[in-house]
Amino acid sequence: MIHEELQRTEKLTAQVSRKMQQLEHDNQSLKEELFSLQSKLEEKEHALEDFKNQIKIAKLVNSIPVEEMESAELREKINNYIKEIDNIIAYLSE
Repeated sequence: MIHEELQRTEKLTAQVSRKMQQLEHDNQSLKEELFSLQSKLEEKEHALEDFKNQIKIAKLVNSIPVEEMESAELREKINNYIKEIDNIIAYLSE
């Protein structure tokens, strides 16, 4: 009788142990996924900020009253600067 109860208890203990290991594994996987998603979210937020800055710069450029020829040159220079800044940000992000 006691022997059977002991075997039953050992069996239950083993089941609980396996279940606990599985839950710990699942928990670790979820933590890794959360970290990955948080990193992606942070990247997206940085990209959004970059786009907002580009829009502000574009609005600023469009609001500068200059002659048409000078305006085109100025826009081209500013667009080149924006591209350079984007490349630098991308390089620094790596």
